[in-house]
Amino acid sequence: MAFGVGAWKSTARIGFGLVLLGLPIGVVRADEAPKLTELSPNGADACFGRVYDAAHLKAHPKQKVARIFFYYGRDPVSHPNEEPAPSDTSYNGFLTTTVRGAKAPEWAGGWCNRESEDGTPGSIHCGMDCDRTLASLKLDDKGRLMLSNLQPDVYLDAGSEEELGAAEYHRQALGLEDDNFRLDPMPAATCKAEFARIDPVDPALGPPLRERLKPDQAFCYGRDYDGSHLASHPNQLTQSIRVFRGPVELASFASGGDAANWPYGVDIAVSITTRLKSGKVTQTYSCQGEADQWRCAASSKTSSFSCDISQKEIFLKRGVNGTMMLANPNSSLAVVDLCSKSAEGKTASDDKVYRLQPMPQSACAP
Repeated sequence: MAFGVGAWKSTARIGFGLVLLGLPIGVVRADEAPKLTELSPNGADACFGRVYDAAHLKAHPKQKVARIFFYYGRDPVSHPNEEPAPSDTSYNGFLTTTVRGAKAPEWAGGWCNRESEDGTPGSIHCGMDCDRTLASLKLDDKGRLMLSNLQPDVYLDAGSEEELGAAEYHRQALGLEDDNFRLDPMPAATCKAEFARIDPVDPALGPPLRERLKPDQAFCYGRDYDGSHLASHPNQLTQSIRVFRGPVELASFASGGDAANWPYGVDIAVSITTRLKSGKVTQTYSCQGEADQWRCAASSKTSSFSCDISQKEIFLKRGVNGTMMLANPNSSLAVVDLCSKSAEGKTASDDKVYRLQPMPQSACAP
């Protein structure tokens, strides 16, 4: 726990770590739109792109985009995360651009359909949610993709110009010449590599927790802090911590859980031994997968607390080399009575982020 929490976030939709990445807004099911054979004549994923050299960019000072790729296929952005794998297999359009000087691309996704009412091959319209346009597409006689009607605020929220103000809006929006692109056909792997730059995965993290931990599997993770560590962290209350699923939690899931939507509704227990006189405190949490983490709300199943503790949350996330990270960005870890005044607001002690090691199940026995 001897590291900060600056990289961890907790909001209504994000617990800690990376920004939530899911399927793009507006993705349609396979039965809602026919596959566009113009873009994918053999049914394979299709990729088009262009990287502009320094000479071109110098000659077009109002063009911000230095790299642009359009991918027609299945979601190339989202990683195997803690939410159940989506059943959607539809083909959709994904756009990514990197502006001058940027370290990583931005991206947007939507659904694409032929503009003609009778479905005649030709111009293609790609839309987004809220009746917004992603782009208009057309192939030329050499198989190159002509991408037009790209809006300057394609990566911004609707109404952002008024919210941001003119100066900031124009800084974040695309440039005056960022439209009417001619993209060359490229291998699908080229687009996948480009989209992978958006949110690189650390291979040391391994598979998601939902794959590492099975619905019928008991587990135990924990850490014991020695005197030397506690002396160097005087504001840390935790002496030992365990996060586990044992016979009680396994039986609860077996009787009412849905393995197909694992880990939705899974119970875990957290035991803390602190420097306080209260001794060991154990609290049950009910979890669900959310992006790259488990979001777990305190449950009354093993609690004598009389207040509403459902909004007391912790977050679990895979750590490197088989470890598990536990984040307590608010005062929601059971180091104190969750109904007490000291459990309101932000955590005052250093009991915020833990790196836990796998342990034998006996180490988590009551």
